[in-house]
Amino acid sequence: MARPKKSEAPNLAERVNLTGGAIERLTCPPGKQQAFMRDTEAPSLRVRVTASGAKSFVFEAKLNRQTIRRTIGDVRDWTIEKARAEARDLAVMLDKGTDPRELERKQLADKAAQQTAAAAQALTVGEVWPLYLATGKPKRRDAWKPRYRADLEAMAAPGGEKKKRGEGLTRPGPLRPLLALRLADVNEDALKSWFDSEALKGKHQATRALMMFRGFLRWCAARPEYRSLIDRDAGRAAAIVEALPSNTRRTDALEAAQVPGWWAGVEQLSNRTASVYLRALLLTGARREELAALTWANVDFQWRKLTLADKVEDTRTIPLTPYLAQILATLPRVGPHVFASTGKAGRITDTRASHAQALKHACIDHLTVHGLRRSFSLLGEAAGAPAGAIAQVMGHKPSATAEGYRPRSVDALRPFLAQIEAHVLALAGVKFDAQAEPGKLRVVA
Repeated sequence: MARPKKSEAPNLAERVNLTGGAIERLTCPPGKQQAFMRDTEAPSLRVRVTASGAKSFVFEAKLNRQTIRRTIGDVRDWTIEKARAEARDLAVMLDKGTDPRELERKQLADKAAQQTAAAAQALTVGEVWPLYLATGKPKRRDAWKPRYRADLEAMAAPGGEKKKRGEGLTRPGPLRPLLALRLADVNEDALKSWFDSEALKGKHQATRALMMFRGFLRWCAARPEYRSLIDRDAGRAAAIVEALPSNTRRTDALEAAQVPGWWAGVEQLSNRTASVYLRALLLTGARREELAALTWANVDFQWRKLTLADKVEDTRTIPLTPYLAQILATLPRVGPHVFASTGKAGRITDTRASHAQALKHACIDHLTVHGLRRSFSLLGEAAGAPAGAIAQVMGHKPSATAEGYRPRSVDALRPFLAQIEAHVLALAGVKFDAQAEPGKLRVVA
């Protein structure tokens, strides 16, 4: 057989000794997408040419009667000898029963896993925090309470905004410094250093921020993608716990002898909304946020009921007692909220200043707004109301040991709450016509 001329394209039907010239003359036959030129020295080596003229070295062999083809590389990047050596190595691998394609896929998967792990290691608290705010939630709840969600945002706020009260700009939230940390760097030492720094600005605020961050760590530990990156118990390390302020339960409450002075001080407040709100807290034992968020739509004057947003359940309904109905009816209806305000929230948010004025008038040294809730419980016991009824009105979880607790209907609760109200009013020296139409409160001589 005559040798083909060096200017002619190689005969693809036969093996050829790969040379630079043969590769240069290789063309794809008309009407085909690709063609292969086989090597004589390395039987599994091919040179592939496409219709566009691109050329590359290719390994081709059979495994379990199936053709295996794997690209080695561009002919401009690989020498013929290196391509032959690679083809021989792949052939040896195939003889051992190893599929080069599977090996390559494994290598790519390992590389991707390494890249993912490296990216995860670089993940910061600040990158994950927004996802926690969006999808995190407390146990047995569908979502954050609006107030707690707002507190979470405030704790990590960057600061630098104009203060709503007073001059100057707001400071960064206590959790802000932690957002820059990598998740993998959140450990006992890092949290101890952060807590010690924040405690200098306010120990109780730093403690509350720590409790919130513990919730974040628990949430991360429950998610597979973050579980290996964090130390869930970093915030519970002994060095941190020892520095926490004592968790002494507050016991402040009105004594029976203090009720007249406190009541008179509250009645004399220039802010009538705050005055009614504070008295309503004492007469219902409600949590301050529950009552502040009360809307007119949830006040039923006809059937004498109040529906409050509840901390444990979604809502709870309690009786609307006669005196409370009358003072609520005297409030102006300037919006959806019963205790309306001109502030951004549209409702009363902080009555500590007003309460302080009333306490000063009554010569009472200390009583928190939450102390009014404890006062309701104690005064309710003094009035002779059952512990279970008091707990239900306050929204406490039922206690089966107290009295074989069974939830009462609103009508079953009504006489007990009226009994408590009458006791408080008697202590305060208030007399009124219980039969009067709400909104037409009148003192009885």
